[in-house]
Amino acid sequence: SLKMASDSPESLMTLCTDYCLRNLEGTLCYLLDNETLRLHPDIFLPSEICDKLVNEYVELVKTDSIFEPHESFFTLFSDPRSTRLARIHLREQIVQDQDLEAIRKQDLVELYLTNCEKLTAKSLQTLVSFRHTLISLSLFGCCNIFYEEENPGGCEDDCLVNPTRQVLVKDFTFEGFSRLRFLNLGRLIEGVNVETLLRPLASLAALDLSGIQLNDVGFLTQWKDSLVSLVLYNMDLSEEHIQVIAQLRKLRHLDISRDHLSSYYKFKLTRRVLNLFVENLVNLTSLDISGHTMLENCTIPSMEEKMGQTSTEPAKSSIAPFRGLKRPLQFLGLFETSLCRLTHIPAYKVSGDKNEEQVLNAIEAYTEHRPEITSRAINLLFDIARIERCSQLLRALQLVITALKCHKDDKNIQVTGSAALFYLTNSEYRMEQSVKLRRQVIQVVLNGMESYQEVTVQRNCCLTLCNFSIPEELEFQYRRVNELLLNILNQSRQDESIQRIAVHLCNALVCQVDNDHKEAVGKMGFVMTMLKLIQKKLADKTCDQVMEFSWSALWNITDETPDNCEMFLNYSGMKLFLECLKEFPEKQELHRNMLGLLGNVAEVKELRPQLMTSQFISVFSNLLESKADGIEVSYNACGVLSHIMFDGPEAWGICEPHREEVVKRMWAAIQSWDINSRRNINYRSFEPILRLLPQGISPVSQHWATWALYNLVSVYPDKYCPLLIKEGGIPLLKDMIKMASARQETKEMAR
Repeated sequence: SLKMASDSPESLMTLCTDYCLRNLEGTLCYLLDNETLRLHPDIFLPSEICDKLVNEYVELVKTDSIFEPHESFFTLFSDPRSTRLARIHLREQIVQDQDLEAIRKQDLVELYLTNCEKLTAKSLQTLVSFRHTLISLSLFGCCNIFYEEENPGGCEDDCLVNPTRQVLVKDFTFEGFSRLRFLNLGRLIEGVNVETLLRPLASLAALDLSGIQLNDVGFLTQWKDSLVSLVLYNMDLSEEHIQVIAQLRKLRHLDISRDHLSSYYKFKLTRRVLNLFVENLVNLTSLDISGHTMLENCTIPSMEEKMGQTSTEPAKSSIAPFRGLKRPLQFLGLFETSLCRLTHIPAYKVSGDKNEEQVLNAIEAYTEHRPEITSRAINLLFDIARIERCSQLLRALQLVITALKCHKDDKNIQVTGSAALFYLTNSEYRMEQSVKLRRQVIQVVLNGMESYQEVTVQRNCCLTLCNFSIPEELEFQYRRVNELLLNILNQSRQDESIQRIAVHLCNALVCQVDNDHKEAVGKMGFVMTMLKLIQKKLADKTCDQVMEFSWSALWNITDETPDNCEMFLNYSGMKLFLECLKEFPEKQELHRNMLGLLGNVAEVKELRPQLMTSQFISVFSNLLESKADGIEVSYNACGVLSHIMFDGPEAWGICEPHREEVVKRMWAAIQSWDINSRRNINYRSFEPILRLLPQGISPVSQHWATWALYNLVSVYPDKYCPLLIKEGGIPLLKDMIKMASARQETKEMAR
């Protein structure tokens, strides 16, 4: 089912919502006075659509760096006569007091505010507006919502001296919230009296008090006939707590788990406590005791354990107290406890660290509210993906993507998540992944690169991108990937390994793409960045992969792109070419890449005069005799000179060397090449070569062009014969055979 889910296209509803949010002005809204968004007066939207618009908006602001938030977005939903809201989920810095204030007239049924740290006590007052309709409310991690600003003395001038102080609001309660059943107060600020706050609520069904320290929870018994879910994660428990919990007989879900690293807990779980839960909480279907230390041994001695298939039957349970269960639990949280490694666990779903299934259950259960636990679970998944093979790949990928999206600013999750992605996207898993899923991976990887300048995250993200087909799979984020990589390469202090991977990616991105892509990347400063890298390497006298990839990237980005060729010349590219040639005379790959690039520059008529100096012409002439990389360096040097010769004797503005002398050396070079040479070069178009055929001004250029075509179509006929025909090469060759000025051997080859 997961495979199907990840493959199916987005629903029309999702696509329309996304489109409208990205184009509010062109769809639902107009701009008033050039700044405030206003809804068109003839628009009426039901809650199914409005809820989705608000929830998707929050998601986009959080996970899509290109998406611009709107100051006045929430005011679009201020009038319930045209826009109805019912269930909304808001998170983090996106939401401020005025946003909630804007929607106060709505009859909200469900309001989740997660980690909204900008909300203050003003928003508590706004909550009161929803009291008659609200059934479900979460204030998880809204650490300032019980604080209001107090202005000491209340006078204008004095305020500059005494900035506003934060004062805890003591008198707010849920008085009048007559329908409220589900409440999450996780990570509530210290000092708020929880008992007083909750007392007015008639019948609570679910309560989450994660991370709150309460010595007395006796007040919970007022809901013993209604409470079905209780979460006390990271609360330091005592015998009194246990006695109260045992009275809540309607409980179906109980979570007393803790983060065993966060602080010292006196409480230890015992066999008696577990027995008490099993005997009293007869409706229990889900129990989480993750992170607890067992004071005594609760396990059945292995001799008595029923061997054979692992079983979920309570009667066979390896954990003694659970033999008293009437039926297996739906969920049992045992993450970071020794119990998860036992054979027979009476639960259908177990979170733990024993195997892939348990680890994935942990990531799934804890991602939203417990990043500190999730990052450790993802770390375990990373080991599984690295060392063994993941059997639930799609589920694993989806869970890691969700965690990375949800905790964009959590360094631990970004580090472990990006590392896990690298192993989950590598080639052996490739077949199982849909385009949609792989695009989601790319999105979260780029988010990570954007948010974190931290070395490990950057390296993991770059390595993960290497698992994709480039440029094809990155085409949909082309500008953004290039900007991020150039950003990495432009940093003054650089990690060697990241630099190497980033240059490799840059090179791959400009290989085999359309010219408009190359021009766009050129305008982003690509040419300049590569030349700077080359400059640095030259200064260090090192010719490594970064040096070779940088020249290769310049070769690719200048291919049939005159603007980039011009940039190369303007930024002293020729000076660097000569210096590299001098410093690294033996580096064949380097020579090939540099001359390939100069071949591109020489194809641009307006730039050729800049190559017309004694120094450059001598260098190119000498390289005709080079045996570096087979024929490649000699071939490319001859190509550069062929284009220069094509401009005729009058363009030869130098005394030394003589034009005839260079022509003679070119003929000699071409005659020395093996016509069946296999090639280290890739032509997307023959146009620059075909240009040299219909002319009589430079027979040697004509000969070089004919040799190039002959070699390519005879060694790689499947690739290059169709290209030659498509670009009109046949009639050009036929005409050339009739030309008096063409050499006999050129005509032979053309024939």
